[in-house]
Amino acid sequence: MTSVIKVPPLVTVFGGSGFLGRHVVRALAKRGYRVRVAVRNPNIAHHLQPLGNVGQIQAVQANLRVRWSIDRAVQGADHVINLVGILFESGRQSFDAVQDFGARAVAEAARAQGAKLTHVSAIGADPQSSAAYARTKARGEQAVLETVSDAVIFRPSIIFGPEDGFFNRFAAMARLSPVLPLIGGGHTLFQPVYVADVAEAIARSVDGQVQGGRIYELGGPETLSFEGCMKKMLSVIGRKRMLVTVPWSLARLKASFLGLLPKPLLTTDQVEMLRTDNVVSQAAVQEERTFAGLGIAPQAMDAILPTYLWHYRPSGQFTQPNAA
Repeated sequence: MTSVIKVPPLVTVFGGSGFLGRHVVRALAKRGYRVRVAVRNPNIAHHLQPLGNVGQIQAVQANLRVRWSIDRAVQGADHVINLVGILFESGRQSFDAVQDFGARAVAEAARAQGAKLTHVSAIGADPQSSAAYARTKARGEQAVLETVSDAVIFRPSIIFGPEDGFFNRFAAMARLSPVLPLIGGGHTLFQPVYVADVAEAIARSVDGQVQGGRIYELGGPETLSFEGCMKKMLSVIGRKRMLVTVPWSLARLKASFLGLLPKPLLTTDQVEMLRTDNVVSQAAVQEERTFAGLGIAPQAMDAILPTYLWHYRPSGQFTQPNAA
């Protein structure tokens, strides 16, 4: 009698080499899935290999602007995850191409393959938004649900964790500058969410534990203003800095110049996004389309920020918080 070896399901992850992607790949690998990481440049995805067993994680080339590469990346997949998003436009990497048409292309490829689909958007996605980022995120969501009606869509707030682009950026700025800017007065509200918690939610959708055809909003347990986030970060790194209000008009003017840089510190589109609070909606809370509905207790910033922001302290790990 011959035994039949059951092959683990295959999950294709678009954008799996990024900040959120590596945590998603780790969560999937721990569960035993085979993971195909679809990225524009597989040569920069080697850091993912140690997250799984030998041969469990494979990087392949794919570009959301090239349809045949998407079809090839999802071939044989049981589940497809799209994490791809951009914060600023560069060359042919436009918001429309990546977050609207790209999202539809991935959804169409998943449907053709008969694979389940999980799509990551962002809180603030709104077809009527003044920010192109938010408009294209909303159109991407619509395209996904029109194409794969039982797709799972996640909208996280600002994601924090090692190598994030938010707290790390301002902590690095605080190490060099005596002042930090508060755009529009720093009143915009955020609900920062730990990257591993978002990855866990995504992995549970692959497990089949998340109801499809719904949009889930993921926010952390604490809601803070932009100013509050800066004060918490400064407390963690043990530095005192002056927080200076930058009026909307001046912020937009500065962003018009900074946005010309190859990797801009601020763009006019980002200034527009800051005009709207980035928190979980009451509708999502009432309908249990949040972490609570997924059975996940999100971790607090106080438990995580010190584990990776310590190297911004005056004496690194030897500086006690609030010592400066």
